[in-house]
Amino acid sequence: MANAIPTREENYSEWYNELIKRADLAENSAVRGCMVIKPYGYSIWEKMQRALDDMFKETGHTNAYFPLFIPKSYLSKEASHVEGFAKECAVVTHYRLKNDPNGGGVVVDPEAKLEEELIVRPTSETVIWSTYKNWIQSYRDLPLLINQWANVVRWEMRTRLFLRTAEFLWQEGHTAHATADEAMAETRQMLEIYARFAEEWMAMPVVKGYKTANERFAGADETLCIEAMMQDGKALQAGTSHFLGQNFAKAFDVKFQSKNGGLEYVWGTSWGMSTRMMGALVMAHSDDAGLVLPPKLAPTQVVIVPIYRSEEQLAAITEKAKEISAGLKKAGISVKFDDSDANKPGWKFAEYELRGVPVRLAMGARDLENGTVEVARRDTKTKETVSLEGIVAYIEGLLEDIQHNIYQKALALREANTHYVDTWEQFTEQIEKGGFLLAHWDGTSETEDKIKELSKATIRCIPYNAPQEEGKCILTGKPSSQRVLFARAY
Repeated sequence: MANAIPTREENYSEWYNELIKRADLAENSAVRGCMVIKPYGYSIWEKMQRALDDMFKETGHTNAYFPLFIPKSYLSKEASHVEGFAKECAVVTHYRLKNDPNGGGVVVDPEAKLEEELIVRPTSETVIWSTYKNWIQSYRDLPLLINQWANVVRWEMRTRLFLRTAEFLWQEGHTAHATADEAMAETRQMLEIYARFAEEWMAMPVVKGYKTANERFAGADETLCIEAMMQDGKALQAGTSHFLGQNFAKAFDVKFQSKNGGLEYVWGTSWGMSTRMMGALVMAHSDDAGLVLPPKLAPTQVVIVPIYRSEEQLAAITEKAKEISAGLKKAGISVKFDDSDANKPGWKFAEYELRGVPVRLAMGARDLENGTVEVARRDTKTKETVSLEGIVAYIEGLLEDIQHNIYQKALALREANTHYVDTWEQFTEQIEKGGFLLAHWDGTSETEDKIKELSKATIRCIPYNAPQEEGKCILTGKPSSQRVLFARAY
């Protein structure tokens, strides 16, 4: 089965596309640019949702839901925001169909034209801030900490499952605060949550930093981001958190009465993480045999496969497997006992390897006699025979080790492919090999654009921990006080 998937070395892009489909994560839909997330893929997304949602609620946020449709006039109120999204917007112009009198099926009823066109939400700042005007009157109403889980539409011309689709799922947080300091603290806090989720749940190391003015979210004063390296050396933006200043409050006239009795505009933030993380999960860890899932996000963490020659042997193995399964479930570990007779054990081994199940237990009649079980781990593909005595505690420890090992492998890859470059010649040579490049830049948008044009590399972020260091811009030779992170990206 795995032979049908091209290797990463042969064709990384095709490997990714085929793996998504063969592992039953998603498939292309009848609507161009959109995808169907299949049950196995959606179960991973549900685990991501649950973990993130718990983190949001731990920090005082609550969920709400806002309309899918946004009046066109709302987008016009914040100039940089509409400019940033105008080319990606899907527009609803009519509200009714009718039968074609010429027998051509249904057609748009020309008499059902909307007085004002509606935009299918590309993001919800405008519709949410128009609502906040009614919710916020006093400093006692602040801070307002809202998140929503929703779908959005951005009309992409070149799409790829999970990474870039016309419709995708995400969460978007939108908060309002009494002061700039509170709003900026919220912006940083949410980026820390994203970084913790990426590293502790996805086992994916990230670089935290600031976006340049060119790369900021449309309508934001500051954008913070986390950037991850995929196995082909390209960067992937894994989450963003935006300090909106008072831009949307002023656009929608959202004011509050302060403690001293004055009227002030509120300060805002927004932040989001999407199903793009499903793509990141695949590209950061998987191999030529299939998915490699961190145990914390694997729908099935342990699978038990019986090996038997008679119904009597199967009955005995089943009894023991049920005992092991009960112990694992009690410990909070998801487990599946695959006793189906449609396929042989070898086929099952390949199938669960393809699906990225972290731990596989194989149990035969001899294992029962010896009180042992064969344990295979997906990340290293190693196998060992282990005593059934204390097997639950053993697997608990093994899952923790797998989670840690997957993270460390990804971290080692990033460290081995992060390079300091000081000249344009070094930059252009290294960027062709991939990876993260730390280089000096003169701070101008013009130079940033020129580097992108010449190399197809962008400034992914100005890292939090970038040391102050005198140098010269790799392209212009002008003075620079710190290195920034360049890479080609998805």
